[in-house]
Amino acid sequence: MVDRLKAVFDKHGVEVVFRERLMPGEALELEIEGTLEDGVDLLITLGGDGTFLWGARLVAERGVPVLGINMGHMGFLTSITLNEIEEAMERLFQGEYVLDTRSTLDARVIGEDGFERDRYLALNDFVIHKGGMARVTRLDLLVGGDGDHLEEISRFTGDGLILSTPTGSTAYSLSAGGPIVAPDMACIIVTPICPHTLAVRPLVISSRETLTVRPLDRAGTLVLTVDGQTGTHFSMGESVVVRQAEAKVNLVRFPGQTFFSTLRQKLNWAIRPHGEK
Repeated sequence: MVDRLKAVFDKHGVEVVFRERLMPGEALELEIEGTLEDGVDLLITLGGDGTFLWGARLVAERGVPVLGINMGHMGFLTSITLNEIEEAMERLFQGEYVLDTRSTLDARVIGEDGFERDRYLALNDFVIHKGGMARVTRLDLLVGGDGDHLEEISRFTGDGLILSTPTGSTAYSLSAGGPIVAPDMACIIVTPICPHTLAVRPLVISSRETLTVRPLDRAGTLVLTVDGQTGTHFSMGESVVVRQAEAKVNLVRFPGQTFFSTLRQKLNWAIRPHGEK
């Protein structure tokens, strides 16, 4: 596949830098850092949605568009398959594409001393859950962040909590019973994971709001997972503050590729019974 891409790039005189897969937590080599600093017109990811999410976070704050070539299973965020490489690249160079802009979320982990100790960016979601053994946890969910008036939404017991962008509404949040939200909506989806009460259900709030999550269990630690790939631990006395980030991710799409067509093709959403026209 790399050889096929290189042939197209050479034909159009494009300067390209290839980077093999990075392991979680591995630092970028100086060549890639330098390339990103000098300016990149397009990032192409070869893999599935996980590879796409990693690449999108890498360039989100730089405003670099991302084109995903699906080598995985679902490929919900990717735009083309292996069989479409040459045709899609030619359309790209002809300007026959659109940029599908997606919002991201910012999460800050606040330590017991009140100072920020970690910060993360997510295109899909932040998941707060119990590490290790399968045990429920108690969480306090509030509207507002540092310096704001905090209003409690709910205290509940469950397996955890998903804070999702509209893009992430079709990922883990959907599996946990959350709603499908069109990607151009300005909102944050709050989806409890297996809450131990019938009174707590998924919630959609304005992207103007800030959410704070605090653990209520003194025993053990919680895990904050970013797009299912990286994250950190936090415990009683600490909190996670989540809001919509300023960074946007521009997905490269080709004419005819829409959010609803992807829902039908990838998730069989609203599929018609066999034989019905």
